[in-house]
Amino acid sequence: MRMVKKRLLELAFVLLFLLLVSFVLWLTDADRRIFSLVPRDLSIAAVLPASSWAWPAGNLFPWNILYRWAAVPAVLLAATSLLIFLTSFFFYQCVPWRRQAGFVLLFLALGPGLAVNFLLKEQYGRARPREIVEFGGSEQFTPFWQPGKAGTNSSFPSGHAAIAFAVITPWFVLREQQRRVAAGFLALGLLFGSLVGVARILQGGHFPSDILWAGGLLYLIGGMLALLMGIDRNDSNVMPE
Repeated sequence: MRMVKKRLLELAFVLLFLLLVSFVLWLTDADRRIFSLVPRDLSIAAVLPASSWAWPAGNLFPWNILYRWAAVPAVLLAATSLLIFLTSFFFYQCVPWRRQAGFVLLFLALGPGLAVNFLLKEQYGRARPREIVEFGGSEQFTPFWQPGKAGTNSSFPSGHAAIAFAVITPWFVLREQQRRVAAGFLALGLLFGSLVGVARILQGGHFPSDILWAGGLLYLIGGMLALLMGIDRNDSNVMPE
């Protein structure tokens, strides 16, 4: 029970942090102010205002590579976890890791998959920065909490940043047993997700708040799922012999 309270308090702090930063972004109009600093090719924008090519900085190294490789670490995590999960039914040495492997697979499916890319991006309709009137598009700007009319595959939240932030997944699995390794994955995931987020901002694809909530939602979903699956229970943290 003490562990559950600790985890719920942690998630409450994360949510509070997200709300406070979001309030500052709204109060200062930082979403549009920050994006206005991104270089834009006016000659391309005049012909193709909603094209990422009108925002050339995002198509340069290393941002173009980060964009293309954003999903690679998460795919490797999923493949490794699937292998462990399946082999746990045939080799007893892998049985103690079955729950953790199942957690990773379910988290990747629910977080970057269902919650971000289906429920929000496909339904929310927030226009991308390069689509709004201020930057040469035809759509109206909407704050992150207000659904827009831009249709499917919208700006909120960032799908590429979310799948990049998913590198934090081992943090939930290992933090009680191998704290330093878990903290390394957490730091790496936050850094990788942030860099991919910068790439998407430079490409005209997302506002800073889209990146912030991509990471925040992933952490909240991961924390709640870990609680529901008992990832922190002592019997789930037994190392295979």
